[in-house]
Amino acid sequence: MTDLPVRIRPEIASLPPYKQGTQAGGDAFKLSSNENPFDPLPGVVEAVQAATALNRYPDASAARLRARLAERYDVTPDEVHVAAGSVSILYQLALATSGPGDEIIHAWRSFEAYPGLATVAGATGVPVPLGAGARHDLDAMADAVTDRTRLIIVCSPNNPTGPVVTQAEFDAFLQKVPADVLVVLDEAYAEFVTDPDAVSGAAVLAAGAPNVVVLRTFSKAYGLAGLRVGYAVGHSRILDASRATAIPLSVTAQAEEAALASLDREDELLERVAAIAARRDALAAALRDAGWDVPEAQGNFVWLPAGDETLAAAAAFGAAGLIVRPFAGDGLRISVGEEESVASVLRIAASVVEALPEGHSGRGLA
Repeated sequence: MTDLPVRIRPEIASLPPYKQGTQAGGDAFKLSSNENPFDPLPGVVEAVQAATALNRYPDASAARLRARLAERYDVTPDEVHVAAGSVSILYQLALATSGPGDEIIHAWRSFEAYPGLATVAGATGVPVPLGAGARHDLDAMADAVTDRTRLIIVCSPNNPTGPVVTQAEFDAFLQKVPADVLVVLDEAYAEFVTDPDAVSGAAVLAAGAPNVVVLRTFSKAYGLAGLRVGYAVGHSRILDASRATAIPLSVTAQAEEAALASLDREDELLERVAAIAARRDALAAALRDAGWDVPEAQGNFVWLPAGDETLAAAAAFGAAGLIVRPFAGDGLRISVGEEESVASVLRIAASVVEALPEGHSGRGLA
């Protein structure tokens, strides 16, 4: 780019900024960002409002929250790292492990931040196509490992397509990965999983896998997306390296208080999660009945593989007041939102699938 006023790394200059889901206005339903449609849990707003020492820096280590999470996972506080969203920890781990000449492996399509974090670190991203059913192809990912591989990211359930990696698949995959390669298990949507065969980060850690770091977040199931707080659990030396690359004081006191208050109210949380999961299953089944080839849905969203018709399909939803997330050339991700949105989603989805060309891969009844 010749119009830059200063010298910027060429790969950064050409890297598009992260684009969040479109904001909804008026009476539209925002189904583009996988947010929890419920209001904050009782007591959470009050906890945030009570954290009034805005003239003071927060605890840089989020020590109380780390201690609480350490107790949950039966680890030491040094084996827990809290940051401003789990994606920020991903960037920290990329910077800590990878640089020019190194490689970062991830499935594709998966979370759209993954390619960018490799570029920011100066490393080379190695995207591995999803396999049948829009699932991780862990055999192909293992085959992609070279002596330059430093980091592998496994997203379960996969965002944006929905399927999980099973425990058996993940265990077999770890046996193929060199012990000095970091494997990050991104479980941002783990609370919504109902498949008993799905991989469990807690079980992986308990089994003693020192090269695995598990990522979780309070943004999705806990409904704290606006406060940006996520965490990692893993070997303390790996997390020390992550902490070394972190922006200091990035977790606010209000975010820590909200996370602690949410953990105190997990009974209500689990009721909400169960309601969203049931709504998701009903929505996915109805979309399949309408003719869509919807993959297994285990997050709080469903995937419509609209292919080349993705942007036109997104426009049809938008015209009906449904803001969805299009991934041009691939498909649409629709968050499970308010119950009142479901009938409209199904109505538009039925009209869109009927307009797809005969033989289109997104048509389950082609």
